[in-house]
This record gives sequence, structure tokens and C-alpha cells, in this order.
Amino acid sequence: MLGLRSSLTTRCFLTLRLPLRLPRRPPRPPVVRLLTVQAVVGAMDELLHRAVPATPSYELREKTPAPAEGQCADFVRFYGGLADAAERAELLGRLAQGFGVDHGQVAEQSAGVLQLRQQPREAAVLLQAEDRLRYALVPRYRGLFHHISKLDGGVRFLVQLRADLLEAQALKLVEGPHVREMNGVLKGMLSEWFSSGFLNLERVTWHSPCEVLQRVSESEAVHPIKNWMDLKRRVGPYRRCYFFSHCSTPEEPLVILHVALTSEISSNMQAIMKECPPSETEEKNKIAAAIFYSLSLAQQGLQGVELGSFLIKRVVKELQKEFPHVGTFSSLSPIPGFTKWLLGLLKSQAKEHGRNELFTDSESKEISEITGGPVNETLEVILSSNEWIKSETLVRVLQAPLMRLCAWYLYGEKHRGYALNPVTHFHLQNGAVMWRINWMADVSLKGITGSCGLMVNYRYFLEELATNSTSYLSSKNIKASEQVLSLVAQFQKNSKL
Repeated sequence: MLGLRSSLTTRCFLTLRLPLRLPRRPPRPPVVRLLTVQAVVGAMDELLHRAVPATPSYELREKTPAPAEGQCADFVRFYGGLADAAERAELLGRLAQGFGVDHGQVAEQSAGVLQLRQQPREAAVLLQAEDRLRYALVPRYRGLFHHISKLDGGVRFLVQLRADLLEAQALKLVEGPHVREMNGVLKGMLSEWFSSGFLNLERVTWHSPCEVLQRVSESEAVHPIKNWMDLKRRVGPYRRCYFFSHCSTPEEPLVILHVALTSEISSNMQAIMKECPPSETEEKNKIAAAIFYSLSLAQQGLQGVELGSFLIKRVVKELQKEFPHVGTFSSLSPIPGFTKWLLGLLKSQAKEHGRNELFTDSESKEISEITGGPVNETLEVILSSNEWIKSETLVRVLQAPLMRLCAWYLYGEKHRGYALNPVTHFHLQNGAVMWRINWMADVSLKGITGSCGLMVNYRYFLEELATNSTSYLSSKNIKASEQVLSLVAQFQKNSKL
């Protein structure tokens, strides 16, 4: 991924290379492939019946010995030998479908609980019946996951297994309520194993192990790292990079946070990405703010596990120790999905000739004069590429309408009452304030195509985080600054959505 020169120091550089791409295997004849599939499916069924432990009766639940390590190891080895994503999805689908909850037992225990509630009984009797019901609700595959976690490298294996499961669901290789239920069970188990008490905070510097630097480079999902010098700047003076590792995988990043130490709250990525001062020594009196500008998950199997929130809170404490005088903490965040949302609005309005609910009359006239066509149709084409930012006139004219449209997208567009945008939802549930929307804040190809170059600061007022988080999660109230609320009001005044 990184362009490197062999003439330079090779301490870390040789590890920063393009991933190996293997040539595709020639397709096998259909008849041979069919036999192979049948054999694999048969092996899967035999393996699952042997490896997934049977659920002991309630009375023997604490007296039944654990299955032999070999049974769980057989599952791990078999799964690791499946190179094809479809075959892995097939195995996971069969595990979810055939080794879940015994619904007959659940119905029987539920009936017992209902019967006891209708009769005057001692509390102990009812509580034991409820415990029996809880026991019946545990799926069989949970026992398999539990015993695998005790193997050497077992937790790492389960993280990768969930990553495969999520990918298979996204590709629709495996679907259905049983699969979703198994994903939820595995996510719950990983959330317990990867709770904050088991996580280690580690800082990345240019002297960190090569493997760590490589992982940081490969995992950067927000602002891709261009080359080795770019990486060196991001872990050098006036920058901080931290990650969480787990006791089961020391020095292996799980989630990574990049921080810029600045004199004020940054309004654009161009300032953060520019070359740092040549001095290797930081002048602490010049540092007044800490800007979280990139948060990337390095282990896709941990999606949905609360790691990012914990990491930001731990990093804030770490920075307060190092810079006691710094009290300003903020993100500079991308707005993924804004361009797609806006193009959808333009397309829907373009179908109804003459309909204009996004722009004022004067804005529509000025945009049409520049583009030479109807505002909705031409903007739908123009904003689909990044060429429009080369026109200073168009950039100037679009600033006001796109700023208020973006404010509405962040503040007004909802999913089940919460912010539709996932990044917005993340910061608001942390207790941050939607503080400032910034025009032309990311002029990279990714920034323009994803959010028309707009970015937003979420401000972390430490003394208000708990109150704001509770208000958002319980009452769905969004705390926003006057700038954001003013833009929202302008949208409501000029739009009829």
C-alpha cells in the first residue's frame, strides 16, 4: 500500500508492502464441483454433531464435564481449512439453524413459569422456574463458542469467525433470523470479553514495532495513509496515535485513534495533514486543543462492540496527564452518506419538473446560470463527481444551500428517533455536542465524493458528557451549537421537505 524506497532505512519499510494477490484458480468441472460440495456438506454435518456439545439437563448442568479440547479444536481446524467464503457461510448457517435453542424446552419452561405465577407459591420456587427458563434459552452453539475461547488463540479465532459471518450476511451468502440471532449471541460474548477492564491502552510512535506500524497503516479507514512519510508525521510531534489491545492479543490493535494537538479547534483536514513543524520538540504552550480526526476499527469481527467510546475516554485522561492545561477536546469528523442522501433528493425532485424545495429562487437562478440547465438535474450530475470544486464560482454559490442541507441531514434526519448518520450517532451517544459544520473541510477525492467536502466538529465538554449522553439516549434530544441550529432554521424556512 505504501510506496517505499529500498535505499532508505529498511527497519520498518520492508514490511509496508502491497498485499499478495494470488491468481484465480481455474473453475472445476460442474460434476466434480457438485460432488465436492456434497462431500463438504456431509463433513460439515458430521463435524457439527461431534463438536457442538449437547446441552446437559438442568439438574446436571454443573456436574457434566466439559467436552474434550480435541472436539473444539477439530471445529477450529476444519473451519480454518475452508478457503471458500461460501463454504464458511454454509457451515455457519448450519450451525445457527441446527444448534440453537430447543424451542420445545422453552415452551415447556415458559408454561411452568406462567402456571406458578397464577398460584400462590414461595418466591424460591418461582425463581428456580425462571432460572430453568433462562437455561433453556441458551443456544447450543454458545457452548461451542465458550469452549473455543479457552483454547490457545481461541478468542482471536472467534473474532475472525464473526468477521466472516458479517461479511457473509453483507454478501447475502447466509441469511435468516437464526443467523442474526447467532450473530447477536456472539457479539454479546465478545462484548463481555472485550470490556474496558480487559483492554490495554498503547501509544504508537515511529519506534513502535514494525508490525504495529503496518497494522496502523492498513487499518486507517477515514483518511488513508499515503506513504511512509505520511505515517511518520501521524505518529510524530504534535500528533498522537493510540490503540486498544486485548490481553489475549497483546500489541495487536483492535481500534485506533489519531489525535492532532493544535492551537485551536481545526476546521479542515488540510491543516491537519500538512507537514508538521520541522522541530522534533513540541512546544507545550502552543497546544490548546486535542482533535480526534480518525477512529478506525482494526478487527471487523468487533463491529458493534463498544470500543471507540472507551478509547476516546481513555485517551482524554491520558492527554490530561500529559497536558494538564489543555481543556478543549473535539473531533473533526467526516459525514459519510451526505452526498448520497443529497443526490437522492435531487433525483426525486428532478422527476417532478419545476419542483424546487431545496434552494431559494435566487439560488436556483444563480446555479442555473452557472451550470446552464435546470438546477436539480444539473446538480445531480455535477455533484456525482469531484470536478465541481475546480469552479470557484460554483463553490461560492453552493456554500449556503449545502451548509444548511448538511445541517438538516445531521440534525433532522432520523432512524428510529436517533440521528441517521452513524458517525453523528456515535458522538452524540458519547455526550458530545454537534458544534460546527465546516465548508470545504476535506477536499480529497474521498471527502468530496462522500460529503461534498463538508466535515463537522463534535465538541467534548467533559463536564457535560454524561448529561448529554443520557438526554440523547433516553429522550433523543440532540445538543447542538447556535451555528448548527441557525443552519437548521434556515433549512426549515427555505425548504418544504
